[in-house]
Parts: sequence; C-alpha cells; structure tokens
Amino acid sequence: MDFPVVWLYWITSLTLVTYASAHIIKRYREYGYAALVGFYVVYLAASQIIATRTVAFDLGIAVFFAPASVFIYPFLSQAIDMINEVYGEEKTRIAIGIAFLSQVLLVAFILMTNSLAPAPFFAYEKTWQEIFSLGIRIVVASWIAFLITQTLDARVFALLKARYPDRILLRSLSSDIFGLTLDSVIFVTLAFAGVAPLLPLIVGQIVAKNIVGFLDTPWFWWYKRYLEGERA
Repeated sequence: MDFPVVWLYWITSLTLVTYASAHIIKRYREYGYAALVGFYVVYLAASQIIATRTVAFDLGIAVFFAPASVFIYPFLSQAIDMINEVYGEEKTRIAIGIAFLSQVLLVAFILMTNSLAPAPFFAYEKTWQEIFSLGIRIVVASWIAFLITQTLDARVFALLKARYPDRILLRSLSSDIFGLTLDSVIFVTLAFAGVAPLLPLIVGQIVAKNIVGFLDTPWFWWYKRYLEGERA
C-alpha cells in the first residue's frame, strides 16, 4: 500500500515548526513567545477553514469519518504544551485568549466578505458561499469547546509538570488525550445534538484526533531535549 501523502505533509510541517520554535526560543528567547503564539494562531485559523471538509480516516482495519482538521488539532495541543513548558500557565492563558480573539476576527472577516456583492465574472460564488457560510451554532460550539478544552489542557499540563517535572511524555500525552477527547465530546454535542447521530461522530473524532495526537509526541520530546541542549 502506498504511503499516504498526507503524512509526508504532516511530518514535514511538524518537524519544521518544532525545530523553528525550539531554535528561536534557544537563540532569541525574547521572541520565542511571540513565535509560538503566531504558530498557534495559524493552526487555529487553518483548523477552522479545513474543518468544512469531512474526510475518511483509514486505519487499515477500520475507516472513521471526521473533519480534515483532525490533522491540525494535535498541532494546537502541542503549541499550547510548548508555551506552557517554557513560559508557564499564566502566559499560556494569555495565548489562548489571543488565539480566541483571532478566531472571532476570522469569522467576522468571512461574514464581512460574504456581505459584499460578487463580481459578475466570479464563477465560484455558489461554492464560496456553501463553504464559508458558517452556521451560528457550529461557530458557537467551536468557540465554547476551544475555550474550555484549551484552558483545561493548559491546567492539566501545568499540574503534571509541577508534580512530575522529569516526566516529559507523561504531561504531554496526558494533557493532549484529555484535551482532544473533551473537545470532541463538547463540540459534537453542542453542534449536532438533535441534527445528526452523536455517537458515531464523537467516536470518529476521538479516535482520529488521539491517534494523530499520539503520533506527535516524539516531536515534543525533541523540542524539550533541544532546549536542554541535547540533540535528540
């Protein structure tokens, strides 16, 4: 079976951003926080846009259906962990607030654009409107899930770091699994209750997000070791 090209994009992107983040923090610490928040905001914006496409997540033994953004959510969790690891929980909360504001602005800009009359020669207006006409319920569900899960993710990570300072993988995996699972339950329930069968959607998102979230763990370990001066 051919190696799915999506993983090449995913591995390359995660490797580049992990190295860039660690390098900036180590060489130019005063700019590290801004860099990580910048990456975090980009991840969030990308996840909101590509979430409009539902994809088949083939595990070989089973196929789950989930938004394409399942490949981006672990990037969000890793970015929060990276910020928390170096700058602490308080600055992590600030990063979450900045990212949330960026999400609100993204939706506002899309609505602003949709309020304009299209040029008569623009041939893709119907497609544009179908993709970017966001339902208010979906948007609100996404916002609530984001604020709750990212805040709790940061808290769990900080508690585990304080209690087990040497357990790098423990705090990364535990906070990611907790956050990604809770996000799936909250978002799907709020967005689709009474509209679609909840259990298949929740299970599909939980499985897909946590598999991808588990796979990004070595990169966080590398990030931590790089900052400590040990090339993994």
